[in-house]
Formats: sequence, structure tokens, C-alpha cells
Amino acid sequence: MAATFKELNISPVGRVEGDLDVKVYMENGVVTRAHTQAAMFRGFEQIMAGKDPQSGLIVTPRICGICGGSHLYCASSALDTAWKTNLSPNALLLRAIGQATETIQSIPRWFYAIFATDMANKKFANKPLYEEVVKRFAAYVGTSFQRGVTASGRPVEVYAIFGGQWPHSSYMVPGGVMCAPTLKDVTRAHAIMNHFKNDWLEPIWLGCSIERYLRIKSWDDMMAWVEENESQRNSDLGLFIRAGLEFGLDKFGQGVGKFLAYGTYLHKDRYNTPTIEGRNQALISASGFFDGTNYHAFNHLEVMEHVKHSWYKDVNAAHPWKEPLPTPLPSQNLNNSNFNEKYSWAKAPRYMGYAAEAGPLSRVIMNANPANLDHQIQDPLFGDIMAKMGPSVFTRTLARVHEAPRLYEFINTWLSQINLDGEFYIKPKEQDGEGFGATEAARGALAHWIQIENGVIKNYQVIAPTTWNVGPNDEGGNSGPIEAALEGTEIEDPHDPVEVGMVARSFDSCLVCTVHAHDGKTGEQLAKFKL
Repeated sequence: MAATFKELNISPVGRVEGDLDVKVYMENGVVTRAHTQAAMFRGFEQIMAGKDPQSGLIVTPRICGICGGSHLYCASSALDTAWKTNLSPNALLLRAIGQATETIQSIPRWFYAIFATDMANKKFANKPLYEEVVKRFAAYVGTSFQRGVTASGRPVEVYAIFGGQWPHSSYMVPGGVMCAPTLKDVTRAHAIMNHFKNDWLEPIWLGCSIERYLRIKSWDDMMAWVEENESQRNSDLGLFIRAGLEFGLDKFGQGVGKFLAYGTYLHKDRYNTPTIEGRNQALISASGFFDGTNYHAFNHLEVMEHVKHSWYKDVNAAHPWKEPLPTPLPSQNLNNSNFNEKYSWAKAPRYMGYAAEAGPLSRVIMNANPANLDHQIQDPLFGDIMAKMGPSVFTRTLARVHEAPRLYEFINTWLSQINLDGEFYIKPKEQDGEGFGATEAARGALAHWIQIENGVIKNYQVIAPTTWNVGPNDEGGNSGPIEAALEGTEIEDPHDPVEVGMVARSFDSCLVCTVHAHDGKTGEQLAKFKL
């Protein structure tokens, strides 16, 4: 039987903002090659050039309407290292609270509104758990969809208490934070988080206490937890685990097998005089690079960006401090199928020369590193899961939702550690220099690099987690993480390629979505629809 070739153009595949086009090439229903195209030029590097160094505090949170707080965290941290500021324990606590509340709100919002609705796709209609999945996870009408999306708004109410608003706040500044909370503020924040726990996290999501869930240390523990009682088995997490395995979500979407995390949540007593070199040791959620076998300490100087396949003037791959501001080329064509040439507005970041996956799975892998320090998260669960199952759509999704109980515990602890009579801001001295600020946004490793000369910004570079994951081929022709994760995926129905969407959405790229499916041989459009 002759091989059948088809081309699917999925444009775009997110459900949020921006534009991502994915083209996959199939042979007998299996993806043999995939390419991701970021379809919109943003140009924030050009916007920042020549501006006051503190412009980043205002401009960069507007890069993203979902994780603007993470950009603010990086912008203020980059100036901390460039200006050699001092940070009080209160400042570090309130920055961590802001980052954690932004991340935890994203978990139910992403799971129900972006990912789990695909589990209600007719592809899975012959599975025993399909009816229950549709009842709970179907878009808008699912019983858990409504509860989860509503609950997701609670944590950012806490962010707004300290940050003034969410998104696009500006309360983090070099030298600390621009707020002085009262006992009433802290008490209200505790109450909001308790409401989030009592209304969704424990009764709906876990079916047990946070304390019970956090005792899980291995994949066998996790499966025993699911079957321990009806409450846990029938929780939304229990249903996801059972249905995810039944639906085969653990069988596709593996990716490049290399993972990068910058780490986040700086300990209140370990980063009071910020330096780039001292950052790794001060982190609570550890940084690192996992090459599939070994852990490596994170070093930002190992980051390089490639533009060979990006719609910019060619320059050699370089570290962000050394790369020039990007020069856009006018000849981009989204219909271009010659992927040996330029095909995306995204650059291709590489770490130690490798494409690396960023995101929650990378974070939980770093948390399983036996070398983590006493004050850092020590959670062996995903070390065991990766050894037994490897990466997949299922593993990536489980990693994201696994973070919620621990983040809740962190937020409550940090709120109780705020010293209302202590300092929140220590005015720094402005100076020229180079700075690096990083965090873990909900979607993964995010960093800002700044160079200040003659009192203004000479160079400002941002690499977002979505850039790590959706970037195109590099100079050596090596695929980016989503491109690699799509290869080998079996597409059951080319008119409804839900598998492609599930792979891409498991990475949670900040990008939106219409699907165009084409027969690669005839050019005939097989389907066009919005997800």
C-alpha cells in the first residue's frame, strides 16, 4: 500500500493570546516532521533601547496579559543586580507572594479552560470514563469547568492587595517593593487563600487535605493515593489521572528530553545583597539543567539565541548580553513551506547547545535533584515518574497541577512571615552596568538581561518560556521542544487533529488558535475551524 502524505496547518494552537501556527507533515497518519511559526513580531527590545533603565518596570509587564507579574519580577531583579541593591526580607517575601499567586491562579484556569476541554473530544468517546470527563470538563458547561475557572480568580485578589492591581502591576522595584501592608491586608490575604482551598483545592481538586497529598513521594504512592478512597478517586485530579492513562495521554508528546529551569522564590534571608552568582544558592524552587541523565548547575552564560530560521537579519548565535537588537526582515510569509529557510518571528534559544523544554515539568524535575539544599524543595516524585514513564502530554500536565498544593502552603507561610514594622524598600544608587533577572513564570523559565550605559538602556533582551518551547530550528537544523514533541504523534482524524492541539497545549504556550488542515499532496483544505 502506498504511503499517504498529508500536511496539517494548525494556526494557531493556543487559546489565549498571540499567534502560533503549527504545520505537521504526516505519513500514514503519523507526524514525521513539525514546524512551529510564531506569526507576530513584538519588538520589545527595540522599544526599550535608549530608555530610562526603570522603563522595564512599566513596559515589560505588558509583554503578557497572563504573566505580567513574572516580567515585573525579572525587570526589578535585573536592576537589582545591575545597581547592586539591598533587599529586605519583607521585599523578598512580597515578591515571592506575587509570583506564587500569579502561578497558582493559572493552574485551574489553564487546566479547565485550555487543556482539559480536549479530553471531552469525540476521539475519546469509546472510553469508559468519557461520559464523566464530558460531564465535568466540557467547555463552559462542565460542572468542574465552572467551579475551577471561578476559583482561579481568588489568588490574584491577593496579588492585587499588595500589587495594587493584576495584571500589569508595578509594585516590584529595584530595592524592594512599593507597598506597606497592614495587618488587615495580611488577614484578608489569608482569608482569600483559605477560600480558594476550601472551595476548590481540597474538596474538588484533591478530595483530601493538602497535607495528605504532599506525602506522595513516588508514582506507586500516587496510584495508591488515587485508589485510597472514593473521595480521592473521584476528585478532579483522580479523574484526570485515571482518564489520562485510559485515553493514552502518556503515549505521545515526549519532546526533546532535556529540561531547563531558572528557579524562583528567593529565600528571605539569603538574597539580601543580590548578585547573579549568589542567586542559585538563594532559591527555594531550584534552578538547573537536566540532560535526561544528569543534573547541571544553571549558568545564564550558557544561554544562546539562534536566528538562522527566524525572520531577522542573520547574526551568529550569541548570549543575550552580546546579541544585537534584532533587525526584522520584510519578506516573511506564513505560507512558506520551505523550512530550510526562515519561518518564524521567534528566535531559537539553546542551553549548552541544546534545545531545552521549559515549564512546570522542568521545575518538578529540578525539585527531585538529590543535591538540593535544605531550604530548597525536595520532592522526589517526578524523578521517579520520569524514570518509570518519561515525558509525555500526561506527565507534563500532571507536573503543572502538582504544584498547586505546595504553592498554597508557601503563600500562607510567607504571609505569616511578613514583619509589618520592618523595611519594604531600600533606595538604591543608579549606575551603569549589566544585570540579569530571572524567575519561573507559570509557563516556565523567564529571564531579562539589561545593559545600562550613560544612564540609559543600551541593550534589553527577554527570553520567555514560550520562546524556549515554540522556537524554530537552530543553526544545526535541530528542532525546538514543541516541534520535537509533535514528531511521532498519531493523528486519528486529520479533519480534527486534537492530538496536535493537546501536545502544544501541554506546553501552555501563550498563543491563540485557528486550525487549517490541508492534504499535503493536493493542497486541498481538509478543515478550517477555531478551537
